[in-house]
Amino acid sequence: MNPGNRALLRAIVPFALMGVIFYLSAQPAGGHHAWWVIVVRKLGHVTGYALLTAAWAWALRGVVERPILWAVCISLAYACSDEFHQTFVPGRTGTTVDVGIDAIGMAIAALLMRRPSPGREKTGARGESLRSSPARSP
Repeated sequence: MNPGNRALLRAIVPFALMGVIFYLSAQPAGGHHAWWVIVVRKLGHVTGYALLTAAWAWALRGVVERPILWAVCISLAYACSDEFHQTFVPGRTGTTVDVGIDAIGMAIAALLMRRPSPGREKTGARGESLRSSPARSP
């Protein structure tokens, strides 16, 4: 399979997640919610956008330089458009606070997916090198 077709197939995953996010944000809201319902919803924002960012980074790997940066930009643009979309849904509002909460998920995904720069050693909790050396190998 050529890389172009593979990239198109991989794009199905983030587009599907975007569809799920759109569906959920199109649900009318009503009334007052308990504090724990609000917390669960906000954790849903963080989780959903972390997954969306990771899916886009995976889909764009090998297609663009810096796929994580592209993934964050696409996810951020979608978060903004989703909040705008919510202004048309009965009982819902679009807020910049929710975009900020979505951005927390994007940042978590980006931090978890980043790789150390070439030449930068991984270090342990005490600062010791984790790079293996022949003298220390079993």
